Amino acid sequence: MAPPPPPPSPPTVSATTNSSTSSTTDTSSCVPHLPPPFVSSSPSSDMLNYFWIPLLIALSKELTASADTQSTAVPLLLPTEIDAFPRIQRCPAADPQLNYRPVIGILSHPGDGASGRLNNASNASYIAASYVKFVESAGARVIPLIYNEPREILYEKLNLVNGMLFTGGWAKSGLYFEVVESIFKNVLSKNDAGDHFPLLAICLGFELLTMVVSTDNNILEKFNAADQASTLQFMRNIDINGTVFQRFPPALLKKLSTDCLVMQNHHYGISPEKFVKDGNLCSFFKILTTSADTDNKVYVSTVQAHRYPVTAFQWHPEKNAFEWGLSMIPHSEDAVQVTQHVANFFVREARKSMNRPSARKVLDNLIYNYSPTYCGKAGKGYDEVYIFT
Repeated sequence: MAPPPPPPSPPTVSATTNSSTSSTTDTSSCVPHLPPPFVSSSPSSDMLNYFWIPLLIALSKELTASADTQSTAVPLLLPTEIDAFPRIQRCPAADPQLNYRPVIGILSHPGDGASGRLNNASNASYIAASYVKFVESAGARVIPLIYNEPREILYEKLNLVNGMLFTGGWAKSGLYFEVVESIFKNVLSKNDAGDHFPLLAICLGFELLTMVVSTDNNILEKFNAADQASTLQFMRNIDINGTVFQRFPPALLKKLSTDCLVMQNHHYGISPEKFVKDGNLCSFFKILTTSADTDNKVYVSTVQAHRYPVTAFQWHPEKNAFEWGLSMIPHSEDAVQVTQHVANFFVREARKSMNRPSARKVLDNLIYNYSPTYCGKAGKGYDEVYIFT
């Protein structure tokens, strides 16, 4: 039998082809330096050459394509690389109409915030540290207003701040209710006198303002919304300009209506039907959002005053970023953005206050003069509280 014919000669890569390729994209630096194939006149060597050279050509084409892809990628340029000339540094003067050192007053609530586990004193009151962190995250400091201290001291501290925050809790009667009502009326008076003085009311604060404005201490209804994450449903045709939601990104606004990004933790509230039937509430507040409890009962969840910088939430904007004791608190990036946008809105409003108290008096009364107590090991309730006795 005659021996098999030798394999056909391999295709040659001419210098012209190489030159053409390199003129389009130079890949010489990307192609590894491979040793030349061993030349032999034997059939086995010819067979090795037959496979080796096509492999080298394929590798060269792959590296050329990779280089082409890299060359078409859009580079990320720093501002100094974009401009032909160096930028002139701009440090504009501070707006004299704004207060860049705002201070927020937070009213303490009866008890120790831990059902007596931390302090059983009858005169004890507390502020959850999450409210303090919430305010500080937007660039303000905090002065605690202790609800049961002498009234003249309470109002002296109120005159040191640029905005007021009412927290969540349970107290709806007695001295605490009286103090909330008194401070609320004082806030309105400050605004009527020309000082832009914002008030933010959260959960119990929302409920107390509903009672005070309506002059009906029995107006609240029962809802099943304890430890529940929920959506916010915006009222039809609502104008959010000038409201807490104005600077929310459009994508986040949309997610508020579809994703459970806010934390509810309450047993009372007011339905939209009952709210709109009360002339005092309708004339003072406009409803921005509603939410539904676990029984699908709808309640008012966000309101804002028509003529005053007063905003009230039935939900807890501070918990998403700063509380971990309840299982349903949303901690996603979107949920934390909600916390930050609400805090930014509140402190932005406080910067409009023209109140400029003595710096020494402010320093003497700041929350930094107190230490928080860690109570999160119980795995429920607040993580940290400031206790005042």
